[in-house]
Amino acid sequence: MNLCSKCYREIRVCEEQAASAKAAMEKTLSFKSKKPLSEAESIAADIKSVATAAEHVIALEKSSAAAAGSSSSEAKVAKAANRCLTCNKRVGLTGFKCKCGSTFCGSHRYPENHDCDYDFKEAGKNAIAKANPVIKADKVERF
Repeated sequence: MNLCSKCYREIRVCEEQAASAKAAMEKTLSFKSKKPLSEAESIAADIKSVATAAEHVIALEKSSAAAAGSSSSEAKVAKAANRCLTCNKRVGLTGFKCKCGSTFCGSHRYPENHDCDYDFKEAGKNAIAKANPVIKADKVERF
């Protein structure tokens, strides 16, 4: 079938799962109807299970290729961490990491110098609200 060992193993696992599912279905169907499956019907069911296993392997290959593509884009982001996002100057160890997640040089380290999209006001409001919860006493009952 011209498959690598990993893909072949995955197909074998899928075939085994399909076979066990088929056996379970036949067992449940045998209780409902005593008519056994003909040889042609069992071959057709086997072909369908192999086809679904092949589709499953193709889907796995596509997802692994997509994961490889996303890991290369992550490597580009990690590679750019030693440069200022605004002026593209090399910063090395003296780079400043902003709360927006980017690295900047000394002149662009302040949020107003690099048009930061992080909402400092909202973060401050949330921190204050979390530190000072509203405490309300129960109403006093009058006699």
